[in-house]
Amino acid sequence: MTSLTAATPGRHLFPRKLAVLAATAVLVAAAACSPNGGRVSGVPGAGSSSAATFPVTIAHKFGSTTIKAQPKRIVAVGLTEQDALLALGVVPIATTKWLGAYPGEIGPWAKRSLGGAPAPTVLDDADGIQFEKIAALHPDLILALYSGVTQKDYTTLSAIAATVAPPAGVPDFGIGWDQATLTVGRAVGKQAEAQRLVDGVKDDFAAAREAHPEFAGKTAAMVTPYEGYFVYGRDDPRTRLLTGLGFTFPADLVAVTGDSYGRSISPERAALLDTDALVWLLDNPAADTTALHDGTLYSRQPVVRDGREVLVDQSADYGNAISFASVLSLPYVLQHLVPQLSAAVDGDPATKVPA
Repeated sequence: MTSLTAATPGRHLFPRKLAVLAATAVLVAAAACSPNGGRVSGVPGAGSSSAATFPVTIAHKFGSTTIKAQPKRIVAVGLTEQDALLALGVVPIATTKWLGAYPGEIGPWAKRSLGGAPAPTVLDDADGIQFEKIAALHPDLILALYSGVTQKDYTTLSAIAATVAPPAGVPDFGIGWDQATLTVGRAVGKQAEAQRLVDGVKDDFAAAREAHPEFAGKTAAMVTPYEGYFVYGRDDPRTRLLTGLGFTFPADLVAVTGDSYGRSISPERAALLDTDALVWLLDNPAADTTALHDGTLYSRQPVVRDGREVLVDQSADYGNAISFASVLSLPYVLQHLVPQLSAAVDGDPATKVPA
């Protein structure tokens, strides 16, 4: 039997769990040396809100953070906040490595919003948050929304600069693109602009649902090969992408994934994947599809027989955009995913799902 290519934890599958590396006292000293001059990457462009917007207080899972003035040097510790910032005309001074495929961790769907500005510094959190490097950048705001920061991480980051953690009640790496965009908008004094951006993308989803009433009530899930089959949970942005189009996340998969952003199931439980549409995120679509269909229990499921699979190369721009699930990447995703899903659920096994 052909072996599957395992998904790489920390890239698309598991956003890295973050660990503390440095002592708070050292970082406070480093942050205190912040220069007054120099290039300010985080200043919003024309049309930014008045300074009267500040101070603003944002509640989160570790309490609340007050941002006293318009932030000018913003570090994104979360993995996708740069897209919301760029959509609002704000360039962060640093982002956090996740996909590793793009300079500054700025995907092609966001490059136009970056304009001619230099790409941000990229922080590599493979061994934990780079607290000392962040302190050396002298930020005045740290965004850690799409992240797994702990209380200890938050305390250390807050000693460097005002830090906004994920909302209360949201699992690690579980904040939705809309809530993230609105929170970033508040943090940079552009709440009205953020609301307009969110409304625009929601209009795109509504238009897709109206054009494809066949999606309503059908079941769908996103999965990737990892320790069997890794199923993204109901609160993961990838699953929310599907439910935003009218699909339902099956109750038996809710029972498996719980409140986490996803869990693996063994190949023996392949029947759980017999959804009306099943989106596979694959590192090597040709080899991985062969392995999935090579005499496995999964290969005998109706979802395969009836042609209801959607196969996505998660190392390509489209797959990366799905994983990002941001205010800038989602319009790009919908252009590709909607026709694929439509073909998958049309009830005709002869229909070829477009690549």
